Amino acid sequence: MQAQPVIVIHGGCGGFEGGHASYTEYGQHLRPIVESAHAVLMDKGARAAVLTAVMALEDDPLFNAGTGAKLQADGEARLSAALIDSASKIFSGVINIRRVRHPIEVAERLSHQQNHVLSGQQAQQFARQQGMADYDPVVAHRRVEYEQQLAGRHGTVGAVAVDRNGMLCAGTSTGGVGREYPGRVGDSPTIAGTYASATAAVSCTGTGEEIVNLAVAPRIVDRVDNGLALGLATAHIEEQARELGYQFGLISVDQQGHYSIAATEGIVTLYAVYQNGRVGCFIE
Repeated sequence: MQAQPVIVIHGGCGGFEGGHASYTEYGQHLRPIVESAHAVLMDKGARAAVLTAVMALEDDPLFNAGTGAKLQADGEARLSAALIDSASKIFSGVINIRRVRHPIEVAERLSHQQNHVLSGQQAQQFARQQGMADYDPVVAHRRVEYEQQLAGRHGTVGAVAVDRNGMLCAGTSTGGVGREYPGRVGDSPTIAGTYASATAAVSCTGTGEEIVNLAVAPRIVDRVDNGLALGLATAHIEEQARELGYQFGLISVDQQGHYSIAATEGIVTLYAVYQNGRVGCFIE
């Protein structure tokens, strides 16, 4: 049975990303990105589509990833990203890399290396060796947030997709939460926040420490691997999060082309989906 291609993207947890945009504006920015990524999905497959989507989100200063990333307590932007697909089964990522335009592209390059995850200065050196130019991702409204000592708990972009061949891919990118201790690591560059197998793919957004504590993405994927429907798998995670008082959201797809969006109490997950020639932007 041929898979029903679908791509879902998210722009983080809505208002938690900062007060510089409305939900309507988020939707207006997400829609053209998911449309462009869907064209790539149909032409080049899930991995290329996820990379296209996440790189476009990293280029949009509205979102907290790449250009427009929040600043850590020392005033520096440190970026993290991860990528995995069901064909290679390789998880690759960068943690707290500085002065690059597309951290997800660095993660992609690392998937072809012997060492798949790099952090800090060494990740930056690798990017330069790959020909990636020096780039300042800091924008004015993030500098203002930093100077006003505004901080959050959330901040991520991501994409999940399945193509007509049933290949799944997940990618996530983040600028962190803002004003965190320099070098803090959240869920995005770990399998807790970005994971895929032959049956499902998940990208998370929300409180990174809580996503890591609950091992959200691999728990969902493992349950689908063992025969549970994707919607039920995400519902189980939502229930566990509710019991713990955790806050996060996620997007997910399975091998058949079903998708599921989850959001715990108090969270607004901003996402867009494209399937069967139709695109929709929603808040969940």
